[in-house]
Amino acid sequence: MPIDTEAQFTDVYRAHYEDVLRFVRRRAHPMAVDDIVGETFLAAWRRRHELPDNPRPWLFGAARNVMLNADRTMRRQAALMVHIQTTEVPGHERAVDETAHVDSRIDLAAAWRSLTSADQEVLALHIWEGLSARDAATVLNCTRAAYAMRLTRARRRLTRALSPAVTASPALSPEY
Repeated sequence: MPIDTEAQFTDVYRAHYEDVLRFVRRRAHPMAVDDIVGETFLAAWRRRHELPDNPRPWLFGAARNVMLNADRTMRRQAALMVHIQTTEVPGHERAVDETAHVDSRIDLAAAWRSLTSADQEVLALHIWEGLSARDAATVLNCTRAAYAMRLTRARRRLTRALSPAVTASPALSPEY
């Protein structure tokens, strides 16, 4: 059932919106439901010429894929947070005072969480993936110059977020 006009798509949307909404509500966190449903119908719009005659199962499959992608993203972010908390800062010895060491990890984790997901991604590509500016720019689908600017700004924001912690914690020196 290829959809050729906006009116045809509107008819499909109206006919299946409530079903997709209920499907997602039963499976996703309440805060994510609207985003998932929106992304599902965006995917349907993009593939409107390929929709089957009965688009309801296709829409459920698309919603499921959106939920799986969101879940993978959340798990990657959680794993990255664990990695941040367990990674030693290069050039810095382990803190003699374990309390200060724990405090610095908490400060770093809090600073990381204060960053936008875009800043986290830029920094992660640079620090943990070790990608060159050109390769990271390819991943982010931007120019090398745009990536370099994003990286510089993300570093500044992380430094600002760490500033109070840097001066208060002996485990992180100002040379960070």
